[in-house]
Amino acid sequence: MSDYIDLTAAKGARGQVRLPGSKSISNRVLLLSALARGSTEVRDLLDSDDTRVMLEALQRLGVAWQRQPGTDNYRVQGVAGAFPVKYASLFLGNAGTAFRSLTAACAFAHGDYVLSGVPRMHERPIGDLVDALRQAGAQIDYTENEGFPPLHILPPELGDGEITVKGKVSSQYLTGLLLAAPLLGREVVVRVEGELISKPYVEITLNLMRRFGVEVNREGWQRFTVPASQYRSPGRIAVEGDASSASYFLAAGAIGHGPVRVHGVGRDSIQGDVRFAEALARMGAELSFGPDWIECRLGCVDRLQALDLDCNHIPDAAMTLAILALYAEGPSTLRNIASWRVKETDRIAAMATELRKLGATVEEGNDSLRIAPPTSLTANASIDTYDDHRMAMCFSLVALSGVPIRINDPQCVNKTFPEYWDAFRNIAQ
Repeated sequence: MSDYIDLTAAKGARGQVRLPGSKSISNRVLLLSALARGSTEVRDLLDSDDTRVMLEALQRLGVAWQRQPGTDNYRVQGVAGAFPVKYASLFLGNAGTAFRSLTAACAFAHGDYVLSGVPRMHERPIGDLVDALRQAGAQIDYTENEGFPPLHILPPELGDGEITVKGKVSSQYLTGLLLAAPLLGREVVVRVEGELISKPYVEITLNLMRRFGVEVNREGWQRFTVPASQYRSPGRIAVEGDASSASYFLAAGAIGHGPVRVHGVGRDSIQGDVRFAEALARMGAELSFGPDWIECRLGCVDRLQALDLDCNHIPDAAMTLAILALYAEGPSTLRNIASWRVKETDRIAAMATELRKLGATVEEGNDSLRIAPPTSLTANASIDTYDDHRMAMCFSLVALSGVPIRINDPQCVNKTFPEYWDAFRNIAQ
């Protein structure tokens, strides 16, 4: 694919999309399968840059796995505890879900490990997680800048049975601690200091740990008790479709009048981002649900309604709301999105910059965006994507309203949705 893709003006959107597997579920399931006793068949795993990073890292740590030819199904042979390879250097790209969870798992694996990534990963803070792991006895050094990767991890010493972690920067810190806690062989209490952001992602973690035989006792969102127990393979586990990716096609149904139906997530989903549908409904879209599908079309309105929303529960899918704000009557405000600052790029700054190219008036706050739509969108804007898959997928939706647009570095979607551009073309009318 070239350095950009020009999307021609489409008259609307209609059709069906089968979603790739969830990145959040895929990488959690891979790590749990690796740490568990027994062999696990993982079905419908996401095939993307982030999961390939996790698979390669697990292999380097001594975990055997095989992909069933011609499928997205894998067989992972669990190691029943800590990783058997005790010396490894792991390059984890820009995969935050892999970096945070493997930092915690390696910290308790009694080995000597170096974890690094791309330059942007070395700008993403990890100090709060390292501080929490050190309370449990972890020996972790920063090899470049204090508070940021790369990391050098040595065998742990005896630590506390109670750990405190800050909750305001990234829920991935808490997820990493919870996933790795059974490796300590004792009951572990994890306390969250301050407000925990992105709670639905922690719900995914707890749900999957339960599937692997470890029941975490949660007291509100401030105290989690992980029992002294070992992971056990459930034998087989299927990965849901990616609810964050569903947001683009559900939004397409609203922007392009629809209907557009996504398969792979529905009313039975364990992912919090399915609540993106609630925000769409508030804006005037019509939605219908099955157990594993959701369909969206524009309701009986000429324009969508503006929105003022606390987006803590849907941080990734909230980016799609910023695009929908271009089609609303009046300004919309997205709040409590500070976590955007420490993602693949500073998404608050990036989104503000690119929305302005389309003619929107945007006010950027520390943890918010206020977006006032223009009278008409600027055609043929050249959108920079900052090596961020969600920027590319979000801004592609503009073409469905009859406005041509250029998306730079379109291959960045490979991080979570390598087939995105084919899926997009299939619904564009």
